[in-house]
Amino acid sequence: MNQLVIQRFVGPASLSLLTFKVYASSKKDSPHKDTVKVNELSLYSVPEDQSKYVEEPRTQLEESISHLRHYCEPYTSWCQEKYSQNKPKMQSLVQWGLDSYDYLQNAPPGFFPRLGVIGFAGVVGLVLARGSKIKKLVYPPGFMGFAASLYYPQQAIVFVQVSGEKLYDWGLRGYIVVEDLWKENFQKSGNVKNSPGNK
Repeated sequence: MNQLVIQRFVGPASLSLLTFKVYASSKKDSPHKDTVKVNELSLYSVPEDQSKYVEEPRTQLEESISHLRHYCEPYTSWCQEKYSQNKPKMQSLVQWGLDSYDYLQNAPPGFFPRLGVIGFAGVVGLVLARGSKIKKLVYPPGFMGFAASLYYPQQAIVFVQVSGEKLYDWGLRGYIVVEDLWKENFQKSGNVKNSPGNK
């Protein structure tokens, strides 16, 4: 059973009202068709299940790169470990450099003349230390430290306290190491000489 459907279309002003006739049939009268699955269409054909993955053989270049990676793996892991250990120290060093740069950009009044006097004291210590390598190691830092302590006495006291504690700690460790070496080497050889089997 066909039904008559009339649809009107409104176009531009130059066109008048148009009338279209569309014939539609009810679902009862349409012939029954089987549905078609997607894989039955030729465009979407599904490959058969008999296919299997076959790995291509590696080329000589790939083999060489693989051997190189296995050879370098311990070194790269060591480098990564050292980088992870030293990363905080490097970040703190970079931060200290940035802070020092900001401090020098906004230096307090009188800072650069004091810095000049301290540097000149180091040069005087270097001049007075001619002829001896030990004096060259001791005099310039000593003169610079003395000049800096005149301008910054509180910081000098703190520095002397901290460095004194560190020097005491290092001396104590050195004493322990020397004592252990003395006990291991000299006392054992003395026991061997005085043993009853050597008489």
